[in-house]
Amino acid sequence: QVQLVESGGGLVHPGGSLRLSCAASGFTFSTHDMSWYRQAPGKERELVARITWFLRTNYLDSVKDRFTISRDNTKNTVYLQMNSLKPEDTAVYYCNGYNRNPGMDYWGKGTLVTVSE
Repeated sequence: QVQLVESGGGLVHPGGSLRLSCAASGFTFSTHDMSWYRQAPGKERELVARITWFLRTNYLDSVKDRFTISRDNTKNTVYLQMNSLKPEDTAVYYCNGYNRNPGMDYWGKGTLVTVSE
């Protein structure tokens, strides 16, 4: 069965760093685009970062100088390194896997990131 399991969230002070991990199983990881989305209280879910199966990356403008997405196909894992965290980064972060043939989406359950003093 398909599983995406996020880890690494928690409480961090403004200016601090966290690294999120997403362990995937049950599908061919190396052929899927992998992304991180987030949803803050009272806001819509938004795309934070994407890394395609051929290693192209894309970032939300507000995080592009602070966050880095990467993947390790030997471990079926995608990472999000988050530096210089701000209170507005507080959200539940979700891992997503996508293959356009036939357009299937896989989602993790999310991990909570709280940035606060």
